[in-house]
Amino acid sequence: MKKKILNSGKKPKLIAITVVLLMVLSPMVAQAGNPNPGVLPVNSKPYGMTYGEWSAEFWKWEYSMPVDEHPLFDTADCSEGQSGNVWFLGGTFATTEQIPGEILGKVTRDCTLPPGKALFFPIVNVECSTVEGNGQTEAELRSCANYFADFIVAEDLKATLDNKPIVNLIDYRVESPLFTFGPLPDNNILWEFGYTDAIPGATSLSVSDGVHVMLAPLPAGQHKLHYEGTINLSSIGGPKFIQDITYNLNVKSKS
Repeated sequence: MKKKILNSGKKPKLIAITVVLLMVLSPMVAQAGNPNPGVLPVNSKPYGMTYGEWSAEFWKWEYSMPVDEHPLFDTADCSEGQSGNVWFLGGTFATTEQIPGEILGKVTRDCTLPPGKALFFPIVNVECSTVEGNGQTEAELRSCANYFADFIVAEDLKATLDNKPIVNLIDYRVESPLFTFGPLPDNNILWEFGYTDAIPGATSLSVSDGVHVMLAPLPAGQHKLHYEGTINLSSIGGPKFIQDITYNLNVKSKS
């Protein structure tokens, strides 16, 4: 029976029909399995790396720039330090205490980016490092990052792209592998916040944990990204941190 089918004159037509069906159905199946079609799946390997590995790259990017030339301090354009297929977005270091014990970081930014760039950003995240005194081994750093990330308030996680909600955000919580950031620049973030070991040129082991999203490249034109997240440390005597971030994105058309 197998030989008869292989020698049949119907084979090319059957193959053609099968190929057409696969071309039509594959995107439908992929989309059906992804509740957020504009978001690359959290268990995928976008551009050859896992979400956890990209979260490490985010911190390397964040710590690579001085505070007076930094997009997250609004002292530089969003293009600062960006390269490759993935650009990073982030929160803000400009915060206000709304009420005692509640700290809000809220900002709206305009960002123009080239075509074909995926966007990776944390809704809310933490990292623990040796230079901050959080431990010396991977186990110690991971325990620290997991501990603080467990204070993320799942029900407070929100994100929309062009007013369409991104759902199930807590499912996008990932841990990084152990990684090294640095060499730190002059006037770096950690030095700004009082970590005296964060001298220019220093490097540090680190582990991160948090909720992250990677958007697939957006079509040319104007887009609005908004996201919110909370880490509530009040149960251990710390503050409640709230992020409320908006990006007005302008994606250039291909030249």
